Amino acid sequence: MAVSETTDATFTADVLQHDGPVLVDFWAPWCSPCKMIAPVLEELSEEWGDKLKVVKLNTDDYPQIAQQYGITGIPTLNVYSGGEVVKTLVGALPKRKLVSELEEFTG
Repeated sequence: MAVSETTDATFTADVLQHDGPVLVDFWAPWCSPCKMIAPVLEELSEEWGDKLKVVKLNTDDYPQIAQQYGITGIPTLNVYSGGEVVKTLVGALPKRKLVSELEEFTG
């Protein structure tokens, strides 16, 4: 399962109404740390399959959702469960750290 894009129009269906946990990568094309973490998120999305859905939201193209959730720095990774933010990670964390931080959702 590859990382998919979400937008202002699809965020509710893609993230808030999804049955399981969803990791949202708030990013922008000009952000170097965002580019660094993108392949890691692709790997994790493949490894975790249906345990944790991974989506990306381009904060330049869709600033409304980012503003709604108080995103002030990117990359910011929010985990949503039941329509609520249950975990926030900021910065381009190494894969090992991401796995450790997210294992409660990927069991």
